[in-house]
Amino acid sequence: MKINRSYFLALAAVLFTIGIVWYAQRPIAPGQATWENVMAEADAGGYKIITTEALSERYEKTPSELLLIDTRQEWEYHTGHIKGALNFSMEPTWWTRWRKAGELNTFLGSDKERVLVFY
Repeated sequence: MKINRSYFLALAAVLFTIGIVWYAQRPIAPGQATWENVMAEADAGGYKIITTEALSERYEKTPSELLLIDTRQEWEYHTGHIKGALNFSMEPTWWTRWRKAGELNTFLGSDKERVLVFY
């Protein structure tokens, strides 16, 4: 009886481990971002949303005063980006944003106005 209980506990531990690994590795489709989500995240991060036209106008007047950050993947950045924009690759997940927050603050720690460009 003692051996059967040991086997049962070992089997339960293996099944539990398999369940945890499956749960951690399951594919998760990211939700569709809405304008309300973008505005809420901008407010929470202290960012100001501007239109494409306003960005273009400011970029034409004084491009040296803007710090443009392109958060797409490196290969996407290399296929085309705004002249002078820096690449800071970041997956569009909350985990990546949380994990890279310190690095992003280093990128943004400048006297220039902060403008994030999301494609």
